[in-house]
Amino acid sequence: MWGQDKYDVESGRQPLYPMMLESPELRWSFIRKIYSIVSIQLLLTIAVAAVVVTVHPISNFFTTTTTGLVLYILLVITPFIVLCPLYSYYRSHPLNYILLALFTVTLAFAVGLSCSYTNGKVILEAFVLTAVVVVSLTLYTFWAARRGYDFNFLGPFLFGAIIILMLFGIIQIFFPMGKISTMIYGGLGAIIFCGYIVYDTDNLIKRYGYDEYIWASIALYLDVINLFLSLLSVFRAADS
Repeated sequence: MWGQDKYDVESGRQPLYPMMLESPELRWSFIRKIYSIVSIQLLLTIAVAAVVVTVHPISNFFTTTTTGLVLYILLVITPFIVLCPLYSYYRSHPLNYILLALFTVTLAFAVGLSCSYTNGKVILEAFVLTAVVVVSLTLYTFWAARRGYDFNFLGPFLFGAIIILMLFGIIQIFFPMGKISTMIYGGLGAIIFCGYIVYDTDNLIKRYGYDEYIWASIALYLDVINLFLSLLSVFRAADS
């Protein structure tokens, strides 16, 4: 009566989904590791972005000088460049963590610069809504997986949607279509990255190998950051 139940959730022995063949304890340990890494990435992003936003000479340097603009472009492309060596060394400890830190810091600078000329109320609204959506979708995905739902089918649809979103963004750069178009773009982005949060969380539960913790962390981290930036663009356009 007082003994621990065989499938006590807190013990980590309850299967995460029906017909689970691997050890639930190992998968739960992997999941905790991923969320620990993503939490550190997000805290680092908040810290770096807060410095960029509050210390105005930094944002002024990047947006008003030629050298700053060049550095800003480098900061934007550096995360994508870092992904190349990460692909080769994602199993090499501690080099993989060093590259992941570089990826996170450079992306955090870009996020900070995106927020630097935005109303603080707008940033707070986007931050709170992002946190609520991420937690809600994460809990829902774990609940759905426990009941046998699978979201792997979303992969092709999300890939096609992100290609359309990228083309939409390129068109917006060369042919700006006004505030309404910006809000539509941000709204579509928010919906797409909500889908990616569910898809990548489902992969975290069922498909990622135990040595793929770097890629799993990057996927979830980018989902959260892109959702925040999409919501930020919606609120910023509505506030202007």
